[in-house]
Formats: sequence, structure tokens, C-alpha cells
Amino acid sequence: MSTIKFHQDLKVFKKSFDMAQQIYDLSKSFPKEELYSLTDQIRRSSRSVSANISEAWGKRKYERSFIAKLTDSEGEARETQTWLQFALACEYINTEEFGKLNNEYNQIIGMLVIMMGQSEKWCSFSSLDTEQKD
Repeated sequence: MSTIKFHQDLKVFKKSFDMAQQIYDLSKSFPKEELYSLTDQIRRSSRSVSANISEAWGKRKYERSFIAKLTDSEGEARETQTWLQFALACEYINTEEFGKLNNEYNQIIGMLVIMMGQSEKWCSFSSLDTEQKD
């Protein structure tokens, strides 16, 4: 296990940040008429996953707040999956792209659920550093 000092060190943060970048790149090819709807929504929800992880990390002093922000992050990941379903249904992405991205978000959701289930370990300040548990 590696030591974590910052939210950017979390595997789930790194993965969600990378996925948001992939979504951004992919959504560049969406039609212009989707700019203020699907394109905007999928970019915002995918970025919000990482943002809420960052907020959760900053609220570890209060376990309920930590869990609440991770819950928000999980919700944003699931919202992103829904937007991906719309992109597939509208044929903006293909089945292979959808499957890969959807699976990545399932992994992120799984990591978040584990963190919430072990929140007491993440919110413990018995030492200055936290070990990587995700």
C-alpha cells in the first residue's frame, strides 16, 4: 500500500479524472446541436465525479460529510453512464466505445462504494498519512 497525502494520489481520483478527459475528447465529435445539451451534460457530470472526490477528501474530518460527497460522486458517475447510453442510442458512439466507458465507470463506482463502506478507515486521523485502500 502506498501513502496518500492528497486527493490527487487516490486511484479513484486519477481514474475518474482520466475518464473525464476521455469523455471530453470523445464529446468533441458530437453534433453541434448537442453542444448545450448532451455534450454539456456529459462533460459536467464526468468532471463532477473527480470534483466530489476532492471535496470528500477535504471533509474527512466529518465522516458523514465524507460519505455524502462520495455519494454525490457515485451519483455523478451513474449520471455519466446514462448520458453515455443516450450517446449510444443517438449513434454518436459505437457499442464498443460505450462498453469500454461504461465498464470504466462501473469500476469507479465500485471503488467509491468500497471507500464509503470503509469510511472510518479513511476518516481516521490517528496518523498524519493515510494508506491507499481503494
